[in-house]
Amino acid sequence: MRFLRRNNAEKTESDAVDETVEESDGSHTPRGYTPAKGRPTPKRTEAEGKRRGPVAPPPTTTREAIRRNRELKKQNPVTKEDKEARRAAARERRERMMAGDERYLLPRDRGPVKAFVRDMIDSRRNVLGLFMPLAVLVFFSLLIPVVEIQQYATMVTTIFLLGMLAEGFLNGRRVANAARERFPNEHIRGASLGWYAFVRASQLRRLRVPKPRLKAGDPVP
Repeated sequence: MRFLRRNNAEKTESDAVDETVEESDGSHTPRGYTPAKGRPTPKRTEAEGKRRGPVAPPPTTTREAIRRNRELKKQNPVTKEDKEARRAAARERRERMMAGDERYLLPRDRGPVKAFVRDMIDSRRNVLGLFMPLAVLVFFSLLIPVVEIQQYATMVTTIFLLGMLAEGFLNGRRVANAARERFPNEHIRGASLGWYAFVRASQLRRLRVPKPRLKAGDPVP
């Protein structure tokens, strides 16, 4: 029993010695001890700022901003292949948007409800479609220094505008009611949908985005 106790005591003392490391000044420290650095660890942004250098102050004038943009373009010149790739990508996005691809449509044109409204407007002829030609007619009539022509143009314009407003109101109600029947589970706001139909109908057919899927007189699917 004495030998066991003596061995255990000797082992304990040897472990204590191993767990300490003698310093150069004679002091002992535990094994694995890491001395303090004396300063906090720098943040990632501070370290990156030191590597990249100081950030230039923002431009104070438009001329200075233009000069910096020119310098950046000189440092990173755009190649001809890059320009052609960007034009091709823009052309593809335009074509897909005109075709009605949901991934490329604007947020205001997305969804089955908006597609249904566009089909309803495109499937018939609207007086609102004469809005832009009428505006051009009024502009040219003002250039003619004849009072009678200007008076007739003003009268015709007033009549057409009243008809357009009436048609836009009726179209809005018709479109909203038809959309509620077709999509009973959708939350449909009549005023918002009516305005969307009004704007669509006031555009020329060839300028509508996306392109009409139906011709005038075709049934709405």
